[in-house]
Amino acid sequence: MPRRIGTDERRARLARRHLLLPSRRTDDVAAIADAVVALHSTDPVTVHLSAMQRMVHPSVEAVERALYVDRAVVRHHAMRRTLWVARPDVVRLMHAAATRRLVGPEHRRTAKLLAQNGVEDPDAWLADARRQVLDALHQHGPLTARSLGTKVPALTRKIVMAPGKRWSASVSAHTRVLLNLGFEGQIVRTRPTGTWINGAYTYAAMDSWLDGGLADLTEREAAEGLASRWLRAFGPATAADLQWWTGWTVATTKAALADAGAVEVLVDGGPAFVAAGDEEPVGPVEPWVALLPGLDPTTMGWKERGWYLPDACAETFDRMGNAGPTVWVDGQVVGGWVQAPDGEVRTRLLVDVGAERRAEVLARAADLAALLGDTRFTVRFPSPLSTALLRDAPGPGD
Repeated sequence: MPRRIGTDERRARLARRHLLLPSRRTDDVAAIADAVVALHSTDPVTVHLSAMQRMVHPSVEAVERALYVDRAVVRHHAMRRTLWVARPDVVRLMHAAATRRLVGPEHRRTAKLLAQNGVEDPDAWLADARRQVLDALHQHGPLTARSLGTKVPALTRKIVMAPGKRWSASVSAHTRVLLNLGFEGQIVRTRPTGTWINGAYTYAAMDSWLDGGLADLTEREAAEGLASRWLRAFGPATAADLQWWTGWTVATTKAALADAGAVEVLVDGGPAFVAAGDEEPVGPVEPWVALLPGLDPTTMGWKERGWYLPDACAETFDRMGNAGPTVWVDGQVVGGWVQAPDGEVRTRLLVDVGAERRAEVLARAADLAALLGDTRFTVRFPSPLSTALLRDAPGPGD
């Protein structure tokens, strides 16, 4: 009979493994990324705020040093076409298990767009543009898309997206060429062109940025490795959770769980899995409070969220399933937060946590406001709650 793991134990595992307990924090940015497998990077703010919420001495500079000086973590497109930040060995797993599947479809899509825009031989055009981009990056080092356009004129060619449709738009070819090279693992996004909240990056050749590049793992061995890491960070979890997180098919998910030796357990919703050797009970943890950014990997780690996301807090997610900034107390989402234009971090609790915990939330909000200082950012995927917090002045219940 599989062991039953209750909600309290799931929440205790989450707190320990995701470094959300004050006693578990670390200033090792790579270890923080590893604790959740990878940090979401679709919104550039998420990487820094997710890391700093788990640090003993929160520091933007420390995160940037790990990314751009030590290169202890790397930014790469992977699961669900999303940008992530992870250790190089994890990026190699993600690339082989998820990203390589994108290369063929994206190449064909770009070739079709080029043909629709008058390019007679799209494959030859792409091969030439690809070669010129890599030559420029190897010769000059990291460059912005604009700088690449001056060195590779083909990249400035305009491509009409959805020609003939009322939603048609024109973009420069670099948008597609750089995306394809990223999926191939030939280039990597490096420093942003502005501050840490900016999503426009410079690009470097992957083999010049990361020793050994992305190597050449098979998809199956990479899927096994990635599933094992995910289970140790997010287990117990269901097969549906893993399939959603990775974007895999049912067959790939099933094979990865089997190859990883996943052990079946029971949670309140039914069968789930933990990593091999991870069946032992986890005891209670100390009380904790955290203000996690939008798209934080903890909030986005599972498809089936009822055990940590009460119905009252559904408005902390948008209708596409993207998490906005959330307030956590003892293993569950209890509300949300947002940075106001004046720098204040506004919070709203949707679950009654008592006066003492409420005071802790306000203290953490004040700490975060002080940490951000003069930096102002907007949430890339605002939830209904974060939108309401910006629109409405805080009331007595906030």
